This record gives sequence, structure tokens and C-alpha cells, in this order.
Amino acid sequence: MAGDTITKPSDVLCTPSRAARELGLKRGEFDLAVHLGRIRTVPDEGGGGRRVARTEIDRLRSADGFPESLRESVRTVGTTDGAALMEITSARFTRFARLGLVVPVTFYLNRYRAVVWLYLAEELRQFATDKNHTSLLNGRTPEGLRDQLQAGLDLRPRNWRGRHLGFLLRQADDPWERAGALAALLDPVQIAEIVQDPYERSYLNRFRPDPPAQGAPGSPAAHLAERIMTAADPDEIGWLRADLAQVLEEARRHRPAPRPTSAPAGPPPSLSEHQPERSRGVLGWLRRRSA
Repeated sequence: MAGDTITKPSDVLCTPSRAARELGLKRGEFDLAVHLGRIRTVPDEGGGGRRVARTEIDRLRSADGFPESLRESVRTVGTTDGAALMEITSARFTRFARLGLVVPVTFYLNRYRAVVWLYLAEELRQFATDKNHTSLLNGRTPEGLRDQLQAGLDLRPRNWRGRHLGFLLRQADDPWERAGALAALLDPVQIAEIVQDPYERSYLNRFRPDPPAQGAPGSPAAHLAERIMTAADPDEIGWLRADLAQVLEEARRHRPAPRPTSAPAGPPPSLSEHQPERSRGVLGWLRRRSA
């Protein structure tokens, strides 16, 4: 009888918005916790995006210090608050960030379309209490580092891309999605050189995640977010291209890209068939990092 059917808690999946409410998180905090691997999600078999299992919510709610400990683990601060937390000046904090000593976890564009980088408070505290960093926190910046800063070094975009790529790869469920994650950091021209078959290129583009939302599509803010997302320096592009080519070989064996039995009349599908064309890259080499 229908009344005798029992749904196991482990079978229940919650939407992100419901999971955020039950965990006492704002939606932005929840999304960041997922990005960082603090909250595990699973794909919805019905195609409705990622979901959170009831067992995962129960695991988090039973942790010591919940909900304050969970909220604190995803608390972010900007330059001013980050400097205060580390008991250094904002200028020194900015130097640390440009040198890649502290790594942004997210960003947003303010009303003037300036990039505001945000950092995990938890990581900044760890940096400040590490005895190996005492001279950096209290002394003069070493000459070699000063030279890099004077030459215009700014590793914030590349380090953010490293963390973001790590998140995209963790969420990928098959080789095509992993290939799409790598392609998300490459200019369409680079992708076209690697994936010369237009139908395969179009299929890959379906799995290519969009940049974080910043303003209306096509707006100056959205274009700036695309530029931050896109690699440009030769060494960054080189390893991304190599990794993409390797993962594509696995993806082709896993599931060939669909194509019509006979080519239709007219030009083949373009790279932008399923999403707007990405702007033509900028900003530094992407180091591999684990979020």
C-alpha cells in the first residue's frame, strides 16, 4: 500500500535554497561553502542541478559549534578588514595579495566597476599566526619581492582562477564536464585550435561554465568578469591547452560528441551556438591549487 512506503532520509535531496536555510547560511555563504568543499552536493538525476542530501545536512548540523563554526569557516573579508585581522596596514596587505601570499576566494565589482577581492578570514588568521611569516608581517618586504611589485606583478586573478578551476573540476561528473571546466579558462580562439571538429567544439561548449555573474549579460561588468576568468599569459595557456587535449581524448572514448547522420546545409555550428562568445583573455598564469 502507498501508506506503507517509507522514504529513507538518505534518499531525500534538498534544493540549495532549502539546504542553506536549514544550515543557517545566506545563499552566498552556502555557494562559497560548496565551492570550498565544506558542503558536499550530488547531481539531480532529473536534471535540476546540484542537490544536497539530507544525510549531508544532518552531518553538518551535528558538528561541534554548529552553526557558528560553519558560518565562520566561510566568512570573507576585504582588504581593510583583512589587514585589521592580520594587524598590518592595508598597503602591506595589498602587497601580500599581489605577490600571491594571500589568495582571494571570490570577488565582486563595486558600483565603479572596480574589482573587490575577498579572502577567507580563516586563512588570513592562519597566515598571521604562522611563525614563518613573522618577518614578512613586521619587517621590510624583501628586495626581490619589491622588484616584482614594481614590475606590476599581480597574482590575484590567477590565484582566484586556480581556486575556481578546482571547484569546477570537483563538480564535474564525467570527462566532458572536466573538459568544459578547463575550456572555461581559455579564449574561444584557443579552443578552436585544439578542437577543430565544429560539432565536437559545439558539444564541448555545452559543458563550458559561465563566469561568475557580474551585471547583466553583455554589460561592461560582465565583460570584466569574463576577462578575469580568461587566461592570457603563454605559460598558463600552454598547460591549459595540454590538459584540455588530454582530457578530451578521455571524453571522446567515454562518449563521442553527437553529430547529424548527414551534415545539414549551410555553415557548421559555431562555438557560440550555446553561449555568448567569451572575450579575448587577459591576466596571468594559473597555478594549480587545491581549494
